[in-house]
Amino acid sequence: MLPGDTLTRDGCLAFLSEQTPGFHVGGKTALAWRGVRQNIAFREHLDLWGDVPRRLPNWFTQRFAAGYQATQLFDDGLPVGLGLQPLPGGDARVLVSVPERAMLELLSDVGKLQSLAEARDLVGSLPGLRTKVLDELLQHTDRIKVVRMAASMATRMNLPWAAVAEKHSERIGGGARWVAVGRTGERLDLKRPRIRTTST
Repeated sequence: MLPGDTLTRDGCLAFLSEQTPGFHVGGKTALAWRGVRQNIAFREHLDLWGDVPRRLPNWFTQRFAAGYQATQLFDDGLPVGLGLQPLPGGDARVLVSVPERAMLELLSDVGKLQSLAEARDLVGSLPGLRTKVLDELLQHTDRIKVVRMAASMATRMNLPWAAVAEKHSERIGGGARWVAVGRTGERLDLKRPRIRTTST
């Protein structure tokens, strides 16, 4: 920066992406940037993801409310960059999760600082998720909680992609019931959904 310059959000994100493998805007922030949100925050909070642990620099967090995580949702077979794209008309250097990937990242955060109720509302309001993209992402998702939660929500809300999520919930296995208590105190009790059968 030159004296008198102002740090821009996207300029800072582009700079950080050059330093951090897999750096992108994900989860609830990615959904909001793509037009899916429940509440308007007084101050935007940036949900940032990457492939390696790191601390966001002070000069960045002093100007922007943000959190960063390197939670590994996917196995090593996931094609590099799958589900990451810049926003239309946005800075091409700033990658943002597409809705299908952002949803899985959002579900990963449930029980941490993300409430189950808001996550359920956001998932239910997602328009037209692409089944093929979601299928490929779920194929490489190795976190039982995320896959099971996607299947449970989709089944209960009768969403168009429920069968895809159910298929992967069965694939990833685990017990008939997955139970955990998150940092928020909410109890997550996820049963394995029954596979739908079609009559002939």
